[in-house]
Formats: sequence, C-alpha cells, structure tokens
Amino acid sequence: MTGYAVNVGKMAERKEGVTVQLHREAADIEDDSVKPQSASEDQKLTVDDVTLSKVKAEDSQGQTLASTTSERHASIQATLEGLETLVDLNGAGRKSCPLCPEEKFKACYSHKLRRHLQNLHWKVYVEFEGQRMCICHLACRQMRASLGIDQAQARLVAHYHCVVCSVTIARKTDMISHLKRHINKGETEASYSGTSDVLYEEPVPGGQTYEIMKELGTNVQLMPNHNTPQKTDTYFNRKMKTNRQLVFCSLAVLAEERSPLECLDAFGATGIMGLQWAKHLRSAVKVTINDINEACVKMIKENCCLNHIRGEGGRIPRQQEAPAEGEAPITTVEVTKMDANVIMHLRPFDYIHLDPFGTAVNYLDAAFRNVRNLGIVSVTSTDTGSLYSKSLNVTLRHYGCQIVRTEYYRELAARVVTAAIARAAARCNKGVEVLLAVALEHFVLVVVRVLRGPTQADETAKKLQQLLHCQWCEERVFLHPGNMVEENLYRQLPCQCHSGMPGKTAVELGPLWSGSLFNTGFLRRMLVAAVQHSMDDVQPLVKTLICEADCTTLKSFSVTGHSLLTNQVECGVVIKTLQKVEEADTVDQSGKRKTAEEGGTLVKKLRSEASLEHPAFYYSIHRHSIRGMNMPKLNKFLQYLSEAGFRVSRTHFDPTGVRTDATLEQFKSVLTKYSVPTYSTATSTGSVGHGITAEETGRKTD
Repeated sequence: MTGYAVNVGKMAERKEGVTVQLHREAADIEDDSVKPQSASEDQKLTVDDVTLSKVKAEDSQGQTLASTTSERHASIQATLEGLETLVDLNGAGRKSCPLCPEEKFKACYSHKLRRHLQNLHWKVYVEFEGQRMCICHLACRQMRASLGIDQAQARLVAHYHCVVCSVTIARKTDMISHLKRHINKGETEASYSGTSDVLYEEPVPGGQTYEIMKELGTNVQLMPNHNTPQKTDTYFNRKMKTNRQLVFCSLAVLAEERSPLECLDAFGATGIMGLQWAKHLRSAVKVTINDINEACVKMIKENCCLNHIRGEGGRIPRQQEAPAEGEAPITTVEVTKMDANVIMHLRPFDYIHLDPFGTAVNYLDAAFRNVRNLGIVSVTSTDTGSLYSKSLNVTLRHYGCQIVRTEYYRELAARVVTAAIARAAARCNKGVEVLLAVALEHFVLVVVRVLRGPTQADETAKKLQQLLHCQWCEERVFLHPGNMVEENLYRQLPCQCHSGMPGKTAVELGPLWSGSLFNTGFLRRMLVAAVQHSMDDVQPLVKTLICEADCTTLKSFSVTGHSLLTNQVECGVVIKTLQKVEEADTVDQSGKRKTAEEGGTLVKKLRSEASLEHPAFYYSIHRHSIRGMNMPKLNKFLQYLSEAGFRVSRTHFDPTGVRTDATLEQFKSVLTKYSVPTYSTATSTGSVGHGITAEETGRKTD
C-alpha cells in the first residue's frame, strides 16, 4: 500500500495540468493509507463542494454575496449561465450533475452535461419575478414510504424549490397555486429575504428595508412581513381595501352635510386610512391619527412626509414637520400617541373609526361618550372566529349573545355587532340609526349615526330582541316583545316542525338587533362619493347593498346630472343631501329641526313607511333545494318569487342567498313549482325509446 502511494506521488510530479484536488487526494491517501480510487471517482464533486468552491472563488475576487444568495437553493437561477456555473464545464474529465443524484444521471463529460442542464433543468421550470425554479432531482424532498416502494427509491422525487419560502413541491401546478397564494397575501421574495426592486426610504435596524405601497393615490411604507401581526407592529392587510373604501365613502357623505369635520382614526397602524381622508377631502376634514405603539407613530409621521402632508402633534422632529423643499404641504394631520379610550374621552369628534385587532367591544363606551350629535361611528370587527359561530364561548363572553351555526351566520354576525353597539350607545343616553352593515370573509363593518337623548336611546333599546330559530328547517322569527311569559313559543314559528317531532326543536338566540341594517338614502350618496373618487372596486358592492336595502331586483342608479344640496329627513332630523334640480322645487332649505306639528307628521310618515324596511334574514337556494330536482337559475327564481307577490332581492352576505318576506314554506313551494325532475337511468331506458326527452317530460309534469 505504501509503495503504491509513492508511485502515485511520483506520477503526479511528472504530469502537467493535473488539478490541485488530485494532489490533495493523493496526499490524503499517503497519510491515511486508504484504498486507491479511480481517477474518475476522484474528480466527482457534490453540490456542496461546488457551492463551497464557488463561494471561495468569488471571495477571492473581492465580491460579496448577499444573504439571500447563500440561502437560496441552487436550482433557482435567473439565467442559464448561472445554472452552468454550478459546475466547472471547462475542466477536463467526467463531472456529475449538480441537481441530479448519481443513480439518476451518471458522471459524463462537459458537452453532455451542458446539454443535460439545458434540455432538462432549464426547460422544466416555474418562473416567478424573473427567477426560474428549475426541476430538482436531489434527495431534498422526503416522500412517504409506501408498501410497494423501496425507501431508497422513495426519496428520489422530482420537485421545485419555492423562491419565496423555500418549500419543496413536487407538481408544477401545485407550485403555481402555491405562488398565487403568496401573491394574494402580498408576499414576495422581499417578505422573506429582505430584498426588493422597489426604492426604499430608510433601512430597518435589523438590516431589512421598507416596501412602498400605493392605494387610492396614497403612498405608505410597509415593514417586511407587514401582513403578519406577530412579526411586525405596523400591521397592514391588503384584503381590507374594501373596508377602507366603504369607510372613506361614509366619511365623504358626512363631509357633505357639514364641514369641517373632526374625525379620528383610533388605530392608525401605518396611517393609510387617515392619510386617504386628508389627501382626498382636504379642508373638509381635520384628521387625527392615533396609535399607542411608538413604532407605528414613527411610521405614520414618515408616511405623512411621503405624501407631502404636514404632521403635527407629539414630539415631531423639525425635519419631519415640513415636506421636501419647494413643495408646499397639501394639508395637515395630527398624529397622537395614546390609548384609544383616553383620546376618545378627552376630545369630542364628529366621526370615529374603530378597527382594533380582534373585537372592538372594549372601546365602544369611550367612543359614544364624546361623539357629537348626528356624528357617525364606524366599527370594524375582525374576530370572525367568534362572530361566525366557531367559538361560541368567546361570543358569549365578548358580546353577551347566544348563537349557533346557521345558514345566515354572516347576517347573524352583523346583528350581533350592531346589538353591542346599540347597548353601548344606550348606556350613554344615545340612540343609533344603522346606516350600513357589511359582513364579508375577513371582517364585519357596521356604520351608525348617533342620536342624542334618552328618547332615542329607548327606541334603540326596544330593537334588541330574542330570535327563535328552528334547528330542523332553519326557519326563524323575532320574538314579540312583552312582559308576559308565553306558554308555547313555537306558535310564533311559521313552520310545523314541533308538532311532528318530539322534544325541543327550536332555540333562542340573542339578544340581536332586529331593526334595519341599511339606509337607502345614505347608500345612494355613498355610491355618488365612490364614483366621484374613482373607487371602481367598491361600486358593485354598494349597488348590491342599495338593492338589498330596498329589497328589489330593479337596479336604477342615478349618479350623474346636476345636483343641489337639499334637505333629507333621517331619524326626525333634517340633514343636507344631494338631490336633483328637478326634484328640489319644494324643498325647505332652512336646515333646522322640525317643529312639534311637523314632528308629529314626521312620526306618522315614519310609521307608515316602517313596513317598507327590508325583511330580516335570507334563505339559501342551495340549502333548501329538493333532491332529484333541477333548480331554476337564481335570477329566474327571483323573478318567479316577485311574480308570486313577494318582495325579493339578492344579498351580499351570501351569493346564493335570497332576501324575501316570504316564509320558508312559501319559499319552498315556489322553488318546487319551477324545479324540473332529473332523469339519469329512466330516461335512457324508457323515455328515449319513445322519442321523449327529459326536458319535454319535465314540462309535461309541470
């Protein structure tokens, strides 16, 4: 063994062009007395050796690699040259593929390896933001061992490495869907690596950088991982764009009634909502953005400078008070750092928006304590787990309501939040009128107008009622108010489930808000504001809310034409609204409260129009479908219900829901009447032989 090692050393000294690696291996053989290996095996390099040698070569040239390059997998490359640099294709001898194991692709010469990299790895890829995630055949992905597969073969699964989160996914379609989820969440490569192509204003102390996002003409700086509350203080959710636009439209409508308004964004975070108010409404509003977190307050001040808005209040440095040189500030925004309950107790406001992380019940008392008369309070609740009947104990603890999972769970959540708002207002001797209640996938938004006085508070408290819900057919009805105990509550339900089944068939839910959830006049003015400020995303939703408030399928919206500021009565108070010139002939322009006689006439008018409120709750057409029957299309079914004499409309709570004043029994009778039987096997054996199709048979049956 020793003589063979000496011979190898002498041969290495005489040959020219032998690699440095062969000298080191020969020396290792001489020192450790290991069995000799072939020259082809000595030249094999693993992926780790190639990566290490590449890093050493770049360090020797004085180039520094970013942290993202060392963390990124070798299969993620931007160019073909980058993929070919993983292995030295100019050297002599056989070389292994850096992305394939020895069992799949044996070592070969440079020209074959280059063709292999070009035709396999570079052509089979998934592209994202200019980066190619090439197919990888290494043992990176652990596959579950099955009965008929060997453990060694089970590990050799072709896969892709995600450029964002470095996860391994086998199928190309799954990787594309995985990347789409990253896009929907607003996550890019910068969210994990800290790099981006966007110009940043200032680096974060941790070596990361800001990301600048623009929404509704307003620029804000975002921290990396801004959509994860556990990883950043300045939380920002891109999916709440609809919520921000609805709140903006409601404030724009209030600004038309009186100005200037003192409005408060109690939980500023990045400050984007308050900055949008100030940037678009200008002198009509005096915006105050508050947050208790020091990092959020600092970012709000920086975002003010980014949008050429003067930030006042607190200890703002001189260099941050004024925008850049030569540019005058658009408007002024007050930035405060204190608890939301404290600032709402200290100062009165015309408009207050509450959007905490989770439930807002802890801030309702302070919000109604100092809000001005005819002001607006908007509440956004994101605790959908408790509101959508997933955590019933949390719902009872926070809102004091008993609920169960129903087909109308979203409207139930909106009425739960509205009931909590009404109770908080009544404790402060104030009443509310619900202007808007929206429950979507991620949030529940309720906008109410505040009416001072114990009389208004009593009227509001009377609308908090218990709901009787049948657990068999899901029919529901609000219990009649009264002090006397009724012997049989099931008599109030239109269904007959209790008579045919033993035991208790219904449960009491609530207390819930039993009044209207929408104000048609306010929603129409919100639509005008959305058109004026080019909010195309929220306009279809507002139109659906208008139809739902009127409980009609007729979509007649007039947002153009000459308009004047006229007076409209809402809750016994005359307020200024937009009205067409032709309809403004006989309207009083005083802008004062009605007298006693006019007030009495107004009460009679409100009582006569009480029946025009939209029906409570809705029915799902798929929930109550009949087995073995083909249902009509939803729009056709709405037409059939309208022809039967019922008020009917679609609802934003459920795309398959129908809001109607018909009972469940009447709803099912119309659905059964216009449903057609389905024929699968009987049609092919009987009807087809006589030349009768399934459609003709359904018509004859009808």
